[in-house]
Amino acid sequence: MNAYIQSLRVRTLPLSVSGIILGTGLAGWLQWDVFGLAIGTTLSLQIVSNLANELGDALKGTDSNQQGREAYGLQSGRITQQEIITMIWLFAGLSVLLGTALIWVSFGSLFCLQSAIFLGLGLLALIGAVTYTLGKHSYGYMGLGDLGVFLFFGLLSSLGAFYLQTQAMTAEVINCGVAIGMPCVGVLNLNNIRDMLNDRAHGKHTFASILGPTGARIYHTTLLMACLVIFSAWGHLWTLCIVPVWGWHLWYIWSHTQKLDRQMPILMFSTLLVTILALI
Repeated sequence: MNAYIQSLRVRTLPLSVSGIILGTGLAGWLQWDVFGLAIGTTLSLQIVSNLANELGDALKGTDSNQQGREAYGLQSGRITQQEIITMIWLFAGLSVLLGTALIWVSFGSLFCLQSAIFLGLGLLALIGAVTYTLGKHSYGYMGLGDLGVFLFFGLLSSLGAFYLQTQAMTAEVINCGVAIGMPCVGVLNLNNIRDMLNDRAHGKHTFASILGPTGARIYHTTLLMACLVIFSAWGHLWTLCIVPVWGWHLWYIWSHTQKLDRQMPILMFSTLLVTILALI
């Protein structure tokens, strides 16, 4: 059971709900059933992404000799390839079921323009979750993973949650969606800094590996600073309370080349905290 839980990468799940919480909070927490279904859909999609990522990297040999972190279930041999595929199908089906229910509850019908648009966006999100590292043309191997995280965890998540609650859109929620997308990308970037040498050796061209160790750290610093600048510009000054945590985090990644995995939960949970602070 522990191997299955590890492959689900439970510690990444708080990150996936940050945009949903932000968008719903900015909308005024109008409909709790919509919020609950949005959370369930997002968590299911995140788990699909995690499992597909593990399978894709394993099939390409990228995880064959990974350093700096504990091996996942498939890599360690505690879970078979078929079991991973079964789990992907299970959570993909759950995401479709919950996503369809979410759209029906939000708009009262599946046969309207708004529903069609969100069904299309949901399909894109599912495809994006699967094809990050899985398949011959996986975008995570072409340096586009950061863009995918920004769009799905930042903009689509927060803007979608807001629109499903209000059937409207504002400049504030768009900018806040951009802001929360920044540390979400930072989590992926930190992961890619940690795995840079191994990724390069296996032909995985992440944005971090393209930038190099120093460039990737400058990029990381810029992402976190830009998040706080945008939130502050829109009056969400409580987000500045995270400065001591992120200041220490940045000092750590600039002064360490190993054991960066320890910073993953810190950045993920602090991103969720920034979301909550933005709603005060």
